[in-house]
Amino acid sequence: MSLEKTLLLGFIAGVTILLGLPMGRMRRPAPTLRALLNAIAVGILLFLVWDVLSAAWEPIDTALGRYHEGHGGLGTAIGYGALMAAGLGVGLLGLVAYERWMDRVSHDPDATLVDPEFDPDGVPTPDPVPGGGGVAVIEPTARRTGLASWSPARRLALLIAVGIGLHNFAEGLAIGQAAAGSEIALATLLVVGFALHNATEGFGIVAPLTADTAPDGSHVIPSWGFLLAMGAIGGGPTFIGTGVGHAFTSEVVSVVFLSLAAGSILYVVIQLIGVAGRRGRMDLLAYGMFIGLVAGFLTDAIVTAAGV
Repeated sequence: MSLEKTLLLGFIAGVTILLGLPMGRMRRPAPTLRALLNAIAVGILLFLVWDVLSAAWEPIDTALGRYHEGHGGLGTAIGYGALMAAGLGVGLLGLVAYERWMDRVSHDPDATLVDPEFDPDGVPTPDPVPGGGGVAVIEPTARRTGLASWSPARRLALLIAVGIGLHNFAEGLAIGQAAAGSEIALATLLVVGFALHNATEGFGIVAPLTADTAPDGSHVIPSWGFLLAMGAIGGGPTFIGTGVGHAFTSEVVSVVFLSLAAGSILYVVIQLIGVAGRRGRMDLLAYGMFIGLVAGFLTDAIVTAAGV
């Protein structure tokens, strides 16, 4: 299959992630619904953790089987195992370090200072102190810029998109390799399966945004531009991985990206469970996780039917 047709398959498989993104623009969903949506996202992401870890473990298991049968040494298994452990550690612990850094930046008193006499639009807003003779007390306040200015919900959505993107890059590799080997039927089934898969992943990205609030407590609806950016981060790597997989086959690259994805998604799952715990509705957490897990396995069934 030509590179152009292969990239088209990768685009189709990745673009369906956009189908779940409009859920992020729900207007003030009820607290019970927000808790349930958060729990469904946990279930979907837990399935992805299982999916990527089992795929990353497969070459290790194969190498150990060959060693047991006397057809090879332990070097291959140890090498893949080290790659998997390193990727898992970087994905999980790297996000821990990133979040700590973001917390420090968000509370850094040396951030860009803004004179409170002016609002962000440059409109003077004097604030005389009552009884102070009409003299305003001006104290510099910090304006956060970049990711430091994002709400926790938006930053969590970004982390979910990154983890899913790493996972989808490995999916793209599988599509590209099948197409490069002229296994057109297999490549087509993979595209159908991954397209269904990615439709559920889009919902996982935006679930935290349904509870996003401004400092005054009002509900924040993400812009379409923000949602499309998250979709590009989560689904775009499917397209990129398809091109890479068509060019060459590398089990090492696949293991690295799968283990990175597992670590990062696992970190996000921990965060979402923490959110669910603070809401105190463990019943909804259980129901939602069940729904998310079932949705993940049902969409994965088509990929399994393709022989992967």
